[in-house]
Amino acid sequence: MVAMTSSRTQHEPRSFRGLRVGVVGLGVEGVDIVRFLQIEGAAEIVVSERRRLDELASSTRELAGIDYRLTTNDPRLAAEIDALFVSQGVADDLPLVEAARARELPITAMMRHFLHRCSAPMIGISGSAGKTTTTTLVGEMLRAAGRKTFVGGNIGQGLLSALSEIDAETDVVLELSHTQLVRTDRSPQLAALLNVTPNHLDQFSWEAYVDLKRNLLRHQRGEDVVVLPSDDEVAAKLAADTPASLIRFGIDEFRGQGATVDNDRIRWHGPAGPIDICGVSAVRIPGRHNLYNVLAAVAIASARGVEPEPIAQAIASFRGVAHRLQTVAEVDGVRYVDDSIATAPERTVAALRATEEPVVLLLGGREKRLPFETLAAEARQRARAVICFGEAAAVFAHQLKDAWQGDSEAPRVEVVDDLAAAVAAARAGAVEGDVVLLSPAGTSFDAYENFTARGDHFASLATEQEHPRGPS
Repeated sequence: MVAMTSSRTQHEPRSFRGLRVGVVGLGVEGVDIVRFLQIEGAAEIVVSERRRLDELASSTRELAGIDYRLTTNDPRLAAEIDALFVSQGVADDLPLVEAARARELPITAMMRHFLHRCSAPMIGISGSAGKTTTTTLVGEMLRAAGRKTFVGGNIGQGLLSALSEIDAETDVVLELSHTQLVRTDRSPQLAALLNVTPNHLDQFSWEAYVDLKRNLLRHQRGEDVVVLPSDDEVAAKLAADTPASLIRFGIDEFRGQGATVDNDRIRWHGPAGPIDICGVSAVRIPGRHNLYNVLAAVAIASARGVEPEPIAQAIASFRGVAHRLQTVAEVDGVRYVDDSIATAPERTVAALRATEEPVVLLLGGREKRLPFETLAAEARQRARAVICFGEAAAVFAHQLKDAWQGDSEAPRVEVVDDLAAAVAAARAGAVEGDVVLLSPAGTSFDAYENFTARGDHFASLATEQEHPRGPS
């Protein structure tokens, strides 16, 4: 497994003005950090990258006009710098990071430094699933209430270069991934943990993964607020790790403050008693898992003092986020649905349960060594065919066939090379009334930069001119 434990940092610089600063990684975070360091007045910015220059074209275009030096991951760079920024996902045992630690250089990260520097009240949202949907919806609720709002973090919006736009009157809503919590030593004033289920076990032990999620709330104070689910056992127990006031959300009944469902109505139970928000029917995004996301957003916004009317308005107008059960095409009565965000079997299970029509399921990408039994059982009940593609194709197909061994009525399983071949096979086998569902249960990194690129490719394939089709 990848070593990615919390770095033993010496201190957090108040400013990088006049310092020589190294930056590891030139993805979304790296670009943001470089921009921030230029604004900050760093004396020199040196970016360490393992990828080739042609693979960095989009990032280098974004940094046109900024003075920085690009180099490889050479540990000798530690002798030339005063501090080191690392992007999320960078392992602690990377030689450059180890060399910087040996020299007792400050080692920091985008999320860590933002939590130190931001003067505004912060809402931090994490979980194994549902983070982006919930973060986006909370932002919409705050805007509907007329609040000045900034939404960023793992959602794709850099943080540090936006510090100048944020003042004490801004509501800051942060999506935090587990890897962004590796180096944090502060917690948001309102921390919301949506769920904790097996994920990323190709990189972490289960215990280490849970402990990273705990980092979201372990540094809170007594005057802070924590929002936790009532019916996710692991996340619910983390209430013991923070002195903050507890607010819950869930469909099942619970005591205390929180958001829940009562007689098909979403209600907020606050200090003054239950307040009706809206009917469950107002929720436009499909699936029981999305109802949980809405309840979490209601709890978070209500805890921040947003009134019921703008909360209900945001729920009614919210259509979801791209690559999350998003219909991208309909060809000859077959609906093509992009759920590329589903990089774990559990998320694919939620997608299957949210889809009423017969499904031709596209599974693939790179696996994360996660439990597969529930997905196999759900696909047996809800899929007419499963097409496995990419690096994990043979592994996923083998797991399905093992689970369905001896079942003559089990869905057909087909193995193909890549997503283009999977869409072609699905189109050839789908019939009117079917849904071709890209919900891969694996990451995109075998063939794409991220799940967004994979979803965009699926959408383009789905909207291409028709291929001949026949019954499956």
